[in-house]
Amino acid sequence: MRLFPALLALLFLAMPLAAQPDFSAIPDADAEDVASVDAIIEALYGVISGGKDEARDWDRMRSLFYPGARLIPTVQRQEGGSAAIVWTVDEYIERAGPFLLRDGFWEDEIGRTTERFGAVTHVFSTYESRINTPDSDPMMRGINSIQLLHDGSRWWIVSVFWDSERPDQPIPDAYLGAID
Repeated sequence: MRLFPALLALLFLAMPLAAQPDFSAIPDADAEDVASVDAIIEALYGVISGGKDEARDWDRMRSLFYPGARLIPTVQRQEGGSAAIVWTVDEYIERAGPFLLRDGFWEDEIGRTTERFGAVTHVFSTYESRINTPDSDPMMRGINSIQLLHDGSRWWIVSVFWDSERPDQPIPDAYLGAID
């Protein structure tokens, strides 16, 4: 059993430098934003939320994500079934940024379940989205599946994969309410 982790560690150390994560393009994070699971998730929701024409702090967003991280919305195909769109952080900013600014957009966490093993944490973060004002009726709810890494000194978002609630797909009660 101990051979596999040791072999994996040797393979990682033997990777060419080009295959190592490139942190040079990642802005420095505010230490408070990456100090805990709660903090990094709060920062994630905070950075995309704001009023009409209110600039978002995209460098703050970039600072939360591990090099090569992905944001992955699901979409419903016309012919039925689902598909995933896979974006880098910069692709998300380019594609979603104009929508966030157009009318104002706020997303709030309304429930959470968390599982952790070693350096890996998985969070199902249930959200409500609003447009126009932060106290308007929710236009949408869904679940963000957030994968996090703790590198020994800070938290990183590795991926955010989400799906929205629909009449044929209500959010289960287990994912509403308590934020653990």
